[in-house]
Amino acid sequence: MVTIKPIRIRDHYALISGMMQQLHISEKEFFLKTASWESIADNYMQHVIETQETCDGTCLLAYVDDTPAGFIFAYLEEADESRIEDYTNDTLYVSDGYVAAEFRRQGIYKLMNEKLESIYIEKGIRRIVRYTLTNNVRMQQFLASKDYEPVRLVYEKWLTEDGKKPVALFPGKTGHQE
Repeated sequence: MVTIKPIRIRDHYALISGMMQQLHISEKEFFLKTASWESIADNYMQHVIETQETCDGTCLLAYVDDTPAGFIFAYLEEADESRIEDYTNDTLYVSDGYVAAEFRRQGIYKLMNEKLESIYIEKGIRRIVRYTLTNNVRMQQFLASKDYEPVRLVYEKWLTEDGKKPVALFPGKTGHQE
């Protein structure tokens, strides 16, 4: 049986940090330029704690029976003068989500996502933003199945230390010039 409970990250630091580490390992499989978790863990965990506490953040923890199986975390981004869209209210940014390998393909992420969205829809939020990597096809398919649409593509150019050559972010992908 799956149960989903809201938690304070600060009170479940070790558990969420461990799941974030596993999420980070997965991200690194998609994008080799992902920093090592050890080099960012303390700062990133402080960031999610602060955004939960100061930006109306929500962390939902899913349990299968009594075993933690995954989490999803989101927070509100306030509208500011840099916005160019018609929508001018706060935006929900779904920052992180993870389901442990042994619990995948059971609809747990879908359940967490539905509960998370309903919390903020009840608060009047009408814009939800998420990012995923260009090669994370499963997440893209999930998002499309939940009526998300791609709006912007982020193009990045990384350079060698001397600034003279581009660094291949996805080695072997066509279109990159050496």
